[in-house]
Amino acid sequence: MSFVSAAVLLFLVMDPLGNVPLFLSALRRVPAERQRAVILREMLIALATLLLFLFLGGQMLRLLGLSEPALSAAGGIILMIIALRMVFPSREHSLQEDVAAEPFIVPLAIPYIAGPSALATVLLLMSREPGRWMEWTGALLLAWGLCLPVMLSSTRLRTLLGERGLTAIERLMGLILVTIAVEMLMTGVSQWWSLHK
Repeated sequence: MSFVSAAVLLFLVMDPLGNVPLFLSALRRVPAERQRAVILREMLIALATLLLFLFLGGQMLRLLGLSEPALSAAGGIILMIIALRMVFPSREHSLQEDVAAEPFIVPLAIPYIAGPSALATVLLLMSREPGRWMEWTGALLLAWGLCLPVMLSSTRLRTLLGERGLTAIERLMGLILVTIAVEMLMTGVSQWWSLHK
């Protein structure tokens, strides 16, 4: 996977546009003048969490003795589940949470930005090619940097695009993720088959 492909993949799994309504709902009890500061703080916490998983997660998986084909297939399955929920959202499986006061770490940083799919993706990138850690770090920083202005402009984006516009873009991103997930799953299966035939 190239640097650009990794950055695009991470941007898609962080799903900034899909998170706009979730962020606005979680921040509805926070004064308008504090919302940008809260979003920036939560985005920095999410970045720190993703960097932690990027550098330490692969070692943990190696200690468990998991093979690269298994990681690739598992990553594909996780991405597929997330992507299908983006394409076919349901109220029963919504991530939206009722936040009584100012949110801290949960739910904005985790799981909205640093969710299961993003954490699994950084784990997979590093575990497959640990020697390219500088590229993966750069890709993560680029994807996060692209998400940041989207989240800081959440109110304007919802006004500009509307709920239907945000939903349409999220479903398009979900379709792209489905394709990436299938590719990862097929790669994992083909690698396992070549090792065991």
